[in-house]
Amino acid sequence: MDNVLLVSGSEKESKIITQLLKESGYKTVLCTERGSSARRLIKDNNYDLIVVNTPLGDEFGHELSIMASEASNAGIILVCKADIAEDITEKVGYYGVCVVIKPLNKPDFIQSVTLVTATRQRMLGLRRGNSRLQTKSEEIRLVNRAKRVLMQYLNMTEPQAHRYIEKQAMDTRQTKMEVAKRILTTYET
Repeated sequence: MDNVLLVSGSEKESKIITQLLKESGYKTVLCTERGSSARRLIKDNNYDLIVVNTPLGDEFGHELSIMASEASNAGIILVCKADIAEDITEKVGYYGVCVVIKPLNKPDFIQSVTLVTATRQRMLGLRRGNSRLQTKSEEIRLVNRAKRVLMQYLNMTEPQAHRYIEKQAMDTRQTKMEVAKRILTTYET
């Protein structure tokens, strides 16, 4: 938990939120007052958490929170007045933005930060797992294609083609995917 972007139109509230974030374990809190500058920062940097304290100097802030959720892997908290919280939640809830009402209640805010942080970590873990599964699936597809090519051009059986690819991978210290790509390049060009 290192980087937080705090976007707040109020200097007084920025100080309060910064203090609460530091109490929650965040070391670096970068503050800006405008949505336009926040958009540039989000595109150029990676943040663990983005807190948008509405209203901002140049916009309300819910559009920024939606953009941030789509453009980054950060957890997003939107702070707004209680009388509009329900409407704002309807607009940003689909995007995974956590709405916190003000005036801020220290235990509730810290609990929201903890929840958003835990949810972000879980999401990142799921994305890593998904990436590994996609890589494995691609490897299986390539190896199966290479086996079909070996069966077609070298009249191997499926077990022989499988064994050939495994042995080539061990002998050349390559992955089965690399061997399969080499076979496909040799026979399909």
